[in-house]
Amino acid sequence: MKKHTFDRWMVAVRPWSFPASAMPVAVTLAYLFWRNVEIDWLSGVWALVNVVVFHAAGNVWSDYFDYRKGVDADDTFGAKTMTGGEFTSREMLHLAIGLLVAALAMGVGLMMRAGFPLLWFGFAGALTVLLYPHLKYSALGDVDIMLAYAFLPTLGTSFVATGNILWETLWIAFPVGLITVAILHSNNTRDIVTDNRANITTLAMSLGRRLSKWLYAAEVLLPFAWIIACVVCGVFPAWSLLTMPAAVVAWQGTRDMLRHDEQSAHIIANLDERTAKLQLIFSLLFTLSFVVAAFV
Repeated sequence: MKKHTFDRWMVAVRPWSFPASAMPVAVTLAYLFWRNVEIDWLSGVWALVNVVVFHAAGNVWSDYFDYRKGVDADDTFGAKTMTGGEFTSREMLHLAIGLLVAALAMGVGLMMRAGFPLLWFGFAGALTVLLYPHLKYSALGDVDIMLAYAFLPTLGTSFVATGNILWETLWIAFPVGLITVAILHSNNTRDIVTDNRANITTLAMSLGRRLSKWLYAAEVLLPFAWIIACVVCGVFPAWSLLTMPAAVVAWQGTRDMLRHDEQSAHIIANLDERTAKLQLIFSLLFTLSFVVAAFV
């Protein structure tokens, strides 16, 4: 068995995708700060780290099943950790289980601090990790991602930080979550041909390439319209318009998505990573807007 450096193990968990899980927590904490709610900051930071470990487990778990199912192969754009021979599937399975156990242990500790209701968030989070491969192969992966990286983190963070489930945080979950779902959707749109060969069904395959292109455009552009509408209605402070410069990045990705076709899939080869960067930029600006609004 090969010995792997820490750097290679880190590559295996795909850290470039971690903003998808970390930023909903950060934005929620900033929103609560703007609302002048009393916050348990230790529990909030704990929740952020916890959700990232869950995310790492989910990445490896998904890659393991993609490899076993034949979704990831030598000629696909997906992860090369196993198809390139660097890691065995057994190593990746052990890594996924180890990370999931660590995430659950951290969750139990946080539950002891925040309260028993957190158990249900942890249970739901674990299910979204374990069931993700099956749901992805049945065109429901996008729903799983919206739950795991939008609704659960925002509501769960509101609970651990304040002791109450604040449903109003779903106003935040929608725009951040849409861009997160776009990360998966860009990946699945790029891989329509190879996923079909692996005999699975993703939402992108069900819609077809043409509609999938427009769905991606909606997922990355609608969040900006949502922010404007919420500012006009007084749900968010005017400072939330600080997110608007990120629309330039969203449009660049949309332009490439709309002009690619089956013969030029290489145009969107790394669009999933670029969309993850968009999510990071958007969420950082969104977080900053609440912090600035709290002091101004």
